[in-house]
Amino acid sequence: MAIMALNPLARVPKPHLHFSLSIPHRSSSSSSFSPQSILNPSRRRRAASFMASASLYHKELAAAKKAASLAARLCQTVQKAILVSDVQSKADKSPVTVADYGSQAVVSLVLKMELPSESFSLVAEEDSGDLCNDGGQDTLKRITKLVNDTLSMDGTYNITVSEEDVLAAIDSGKSEGGPSGQHWVLDPIDGTKGFLRGDQYAIALALLDEGKVVLGVLACPNLPLGSIGNPDKDASQNQTGCLFSAKIGCGTDMQLLNGSTPNRIHVTTIENPADASIFESYEAAHSQHDLSSSIAQKLGVRAPPVRIDSQAKYGALARGDGAIYLRFPRPGYREKIWDHAAGCIVVSGGVATDAAGNDLDFSKGRYLDLDTGIVVTNKKLMPSLLNAVQDALKEKIQNAALL
Repeated sequence: MAIMALNPLARVPKPHLHFSLSIPHRSSSSSSFSPQSILNPSRRRRAASFMASASLYHKELAAAKKAASLAARLCQTVQKAILVSDVQSKADKSPVTVADYGSQAVVSLVLKMELPSESFSLVAEEDSGDLCNDGGQDTLKRITKLVNDTLSMDGTYNITVSEEDVLAAIDSGKSEGGPSGQHWVLDPIDGTKGFLRGDQYAIALALLDEGKVVLGVLACPNLPLGSIGNPDKDASQNQTGCLFSAKIGCGTDMQLLNGSTPNRIHVTTIENPADASIFESYEAAHSQHDLSSSIAQKLGVRAPPVRIDSQAKYGALARGDGAIYLRFPRPGYREKIWDHAAGCIVVSGGVATDAAGNDLDFSKGRYLDLDTGIVVTNKKLMPSLLNAVQDALKEKIQNAALL
């Protein structure tokens, strides 16, 4: 039977779920029965749970995949022809690009068009303030052209957006989120410095429902299809651009950004810390590499750390390229929910906590309240990892007291 490749940019119809059972033969004298009667109660509950999970958030996930994929297409266009003038300077001095604004506008517009009957709340990184200042008009024109070119290339939307439409789409990301209702959470380009270097970055989109992450999508245009843990052994390294998607209770899929059949992926099952490999941020300013090194030493990890930008680390971890992700920002830094919401649910079967082992709480607005940092691994490794983290933190404090 031929299998048709799925294009993540295409509209996805609502699924028709068929749950068939092989029913044993009964004579005509047998009493009537339903298919459910041959399942014991626990199996019926599991079957009902599976069917409910499969249909829940289906249209939202399809819209999220399309929005992130189109935003990735815009970002790829900019990265191929990046100019010095593309880089703006925000108040916090971190670089922000034309692609950052364009990506946020595209995601906002696509979600609203794909889900027109639903209330819309978006918690996102950017706002249009810099574009409204003197000198921002030329940049706004370029962004508007990029957005229109991207939407027209898709072939689904017969619209032309104005500069005012783009500004409104960007500023729709000013929601504060919170524990009630549904809120989309977006980082239009996670890993801006990686993007500017021509390296790893991700468009990270998640949906919160009553404060819980219920779906997530990571579009990683520069991430190889093959493992980054063993690049020399993987023939698929010449294929780049991955789309990760996950929905609560349904696991994680990966496919090529330009369209392919999704494949189910899993975190590594490694149990021995010595056999693990560790992901950490490329930028030293984003994580304390010395602390990560101390943790690795206490675990007995033999492999050198793999340092890459953005939530692409979560995607790589989700497919088993590595076993552990450590993130320990400098003191005073507050983690934003858009830096982790999509990544956390994509690591299906894994565990993401703060340094004390507390679950990450995305219900408190735009920031995460954390104990020191974030650690991610599989369920078997987490206890030994948390012990090593606590030992390394205590040692760091003791050493600082001696200075």
